[in-house]
Amino acid sequence: MFQIRIHGRGGQGVVTAAELLSVAAFKEGRHAQAFPSFGSERMGAPVISFCRIADREIRLREPIQEPDALIIQDPTLLHSVDVFSGLKPTGYILINSRRSFEELGIADFVATFPAHHVCDVGATELAMKHVGRPLPNAALLGGFAAISGEMQMDSVAAAIMDKFPGAVGEANVAAAREAYEIATHA
Repeated sequence: MFQIRIHGRGGQGVVTAAELLSVAAFKEGRHAQAFPSFGSERMGAPVISFCRIADREIRLREPIQEPDALIIQDPTLLHSVDVFSGLKPTGYILINSRRSFEELGIADFVATFPAHHVCDVGATELAMKHVGRPLPNAALLGGFAAISGEMQMDSVAAAIMDKFPGAVGEANVAAAREAYEIATHA
């Protein structure tokens, strides 16, 4: 089983990101579940969403304490919430930022992971370029597909188009494909 924890803020599409990952996994014939963890917080409050992907039925229902991968949609959470808690030593880290790991203050920490397991992608900028709104979730899913190899980019694109048909979906797919290319060559 591959477990993903997504950290962001209310209004950034954290819950939708986990849902789209699970749909992409279903499209590849795998089992998946996605669920959020938040209370009655307002927009902008920290939000966590979870996704599990497996080749057999998933019976677990509790929050993910030891993720295989982290997707961090808002880098301001890096020093205010313990986003790295429980991450496996060979885990994957994808951060929505154009700043270097040194600038983010996490260079020493990420240096302990395999180099191709950590990546920063300016997903908000990609979303603004393609979608016209600062919603990094779809772009980050393209980056996640690239660094983790857990799913194909075409499955991510299909899941996005199912959720957002038409021009909005096409714009989000374009952002995800560009993030995929950036992460592939990082």
